[in-house]
Amino acid sequence: MTRDVLHPMTGLRRLGLVVAAALTVALAGTAPALATPTGEFAVFKECPVGNPAVNLCFYATSSGGEFHVGTTTVPINKPITLQGGSIVNPETGEETFVAAANGETLSKTALNVPGGLLGIIAPSGWPQWLQNLFNEFINNGITGVTATTELVGTPGISRFNLLAGEGTALQLPVRVKLGNAFLGNSCFIGSAAHPIVQNLTTGTTSPPPPNTPISGAVGELEFNEAFTLVTVKNNKLVDNAYAAPAAEGCGGFLSFLIDPAVDAKLGLPSAAGHNTTVLEGTLKNATATAVKASE
Repeated sequence: MTRDVLHPMTGLRRLGLVVAAALTVALAGTAPALATPTGEFAVFKECPVGNPAVNLCFYATSSGGEFHVGTTTVPINKPITLQGGSIVNPETGEETFVAAANGETLSKTALNVPGGLLGIIAPSGWPQWLQNLFNEFINNGITGVTATTELVGTPGISRFNLLAGEGTALQLPVRVKLGNAFLGNSCFIGSAAHPIVQNLTTGTTSPPPPNTPISGAVGELEFNEAFTLVTVKNNKLVDNAYAAPAAEGCGGFLSFLIDPAVDAKLGLPSAAGHNTTVLEGTLKNATATAVKASE
């Protein structure tokens, strides 16, 4: 059997040892090129097993929780998926994230923003014609808004931290796209240059005030018969210590006017200690060898 690919450190908690043992089974083997995994491994069809260095595959679904940014709370009532693989250093236990094979690492799930644009009033400093146009649209037009979280960088992952309930288990550099006919197709909170960086943990956070510490949860672990697949149910990842920048690009060529109105509605920019992310769901982990062998 190969060495513990999750973490070789002494003093690893019992839980970590159990899961590490399960996930290292059959890592030394070599399988033919992947077609499509089947059976209990079917969810890993986008695991980047074409990269021979990939040791582990993962597929996570969050179907509960919320995003609270500024003065706005968006409930997670549609599944958000995160998938890909990782290269585990057998000496240090450190993991390198590898994106999904089809590039769809984080699903672009559009969540409804409660209240939409209702309540936005055109600033008095705008030209009167623009105030009239804006208020007419908001009062009589389509006011629904969606928020879609998009990756703008490479995530970081640590299964050891996830199982230990301390430190960052998942780091996500993201932006949020606000979807609405009036706001256009380029209305974002955050960017590749200035991402919203979420350091999610199953442990307890240490946010600046006014936020207070909140706790995540490792969840319950289930193993398949061969110990090549681990399912973590009722997993909870949290972060309430990150900052969110102002909106940019809203309203197209009128963004210099629309952006401030959106910021006023959503409470942006929002400093660290005023924002919260809670992701509740299920995480599946499997060895890349077992995924390839299931074709």
